[in-house]
Amino acid sequence: MREALWWHTEADGKILCTLCPRFCRIGDGQAGFCYIRKNIGGKLFSLGYGTSTGFAIDPIEKKPLNHFLPGSEILSFGTAGCNLGCRFCQNWSISKAKLDEAQSLDASPEQVVELAIKHKVPSIAFTYNDPVIWGEFVIDISRLARQRGLKSVMVTAGYITPEARPEVYRYIDAANVDLKAFTERFYHKLTFSHLAPVLDTLKWLKQETDVWFEITNLMIPEENDDTDETKKLCEWVLENLGDSVPLHFTAFHPDFKLRDKSRTPAATLGRARQIAVSIGIKFCYVGNVFDDEGQTTYCPACRNALIRRSWHDILEYNLNGNRCRCGEPIPGRFN
Repeated sequence: MREALWWHTEADGKILCTLCPRFCRIGDGQAGFCYIRKNIGGKLFSLGYGTSTGFAIDPIEKKPLNHFLPGSEILSFGTAGCNLGCRFCQNWSISKAKLDEAQSLDASPEQVVELAIKHKVPSIAFTYNDPVIWGEFVIDISRLARQRGLKSVMVTAGYITPEARPEVYRYIDAANVDLKAFTERFYHKLTFSHLAPVLDTLKWLKQETDVWFEITNLMIPEENDDTDETKKLCEWVLENLGDSVPLHFTAFHPDFKLRDKSRTPAATLGRARQIAVSIGIKFCYVGNVFDDEGQTTYCPACRNALIRRSWHDILEYNLNGNRCRCGEPIPGRFN
């Protein structure tokens, strides 16, 4: 437990948490929507600091990140709780749990970094639940990781305030941001949050940071898979972020409170990828399905297959540094 950042006391004695756009007003003894930021005796504490619900060594492609140290492994971990209420959450046993329910382990920033070094992985991923809600822990780990020559990765919904963003992302090297849909209706109905702050975070990452980031859109049948919505999402990315931010369309499977929906057909993802490419997105991928073409990185100039993947495995690697053999530079962070 650590005293939190990003809060102040209001006139009625309640604490206003300013970490995320939910702006929870929290009475003494109460926790915010995320469960792990709690008012104790008139001060806000981060209960998630120094805890973990478990660690795993993953391929970086599982985050998913296709243009950040491809083929490398990454130490992944999370805490408990979340500042969104996604009805389709596929990590709900963690994100909707309190720390004691999730059987959390103690883990200091030093122990997390040493674990990555012990397993000889170049990066640490803050994932499973949204790391925004344990931003203080993220800062301390990523600062220490940078000092030890390791990279830090955020896997996040991007639901964070302009006040907190610069500090939370100060030592972050890469991020995958879930752009869950492109309608306010979807965000309000299925995530209990709002679209605009996420779009603002994406523009901030592009315009004001050096963080490498990629975008994931989980496509749910009859909720956010409409052709017009996909087209608008791609047009917004192209206009506001450029043509070189990788975009991942991934398949939904029934889970948590959205079990009445069917799995996303592979054809839906293929159609979305075709829309993105036709609009001008240079790097578009599909995920959670077997589609070797949709998971391969192609040179936008000569169409040579640069990194051929099958699921999370790399089958072929043809980059020389960050360039295709034709000389075309490929955006990203490569070995």
